[in-house]
Amino acid sequence: MTDSEIVALYWQRSEEAISRTMDAYGRYLFRLSANILRIREEAEECVNETCLTAWNQMPTDRPARLLPYLGRISRCLSLNRLDYLTAQKRSADFTLQLSELAECLPAPDSTEHALESRELGAAISAFLREQSEDDRIVFVRRYWYSEPIRRIARSRGTRESEVKSRLFRIRQRLKKYLEKEGFSL
Repeated sequence: MTDSEIVALYWQRSEEAISRTMDAYGRYLFRLSANILRIREEAEECVNETCLTAWNQMPTDRPARLLPYLGRISRCLSLNRLDYLTAQKRSADFTLQLSELAECLPAPDSTEHALESRELGAAISAFLREQSEDDRIVFVRRYWYSEPIRRIARSRGTRESEVKSRLFRIRQRLKKYLEKEGFSL
């Protein structure tokens, strides 16, 4: 079933939309949540909540591409759930991933942060389009999908140290690129 057919089911308020969504994208959504939360039950709950959120938002939204739409919902819900679960005690794995990018991104406390967020996203996308396919894949898997370095290395057929080095070099290039584009880091 195509994305547009599934979206049409949501618009028709057919409960089949949920089952079709789970058939098509359930594993993807679970893996995305599990990479962030590291707790199976919490990841499953986020996937269910993703479907509910999509159900509630579809009367106003009509996404052309369902997978990125659902992925964004799932990722936001998972990050919110992680904040709730780790209040006062940060998850070491995910905090490490965020700290890796900290020196490349503007400080979130600045008053201009809200205005720069959209521009920053566009600049990072432009930067990634200039990178090799391998660098883009490694970067996105680490910082969007929150995959552990070990899993990335295994899937790429390389050592963890090579993935770490590659990520370090990408972050350095990203920092220079963002500075050149006028972002204060």
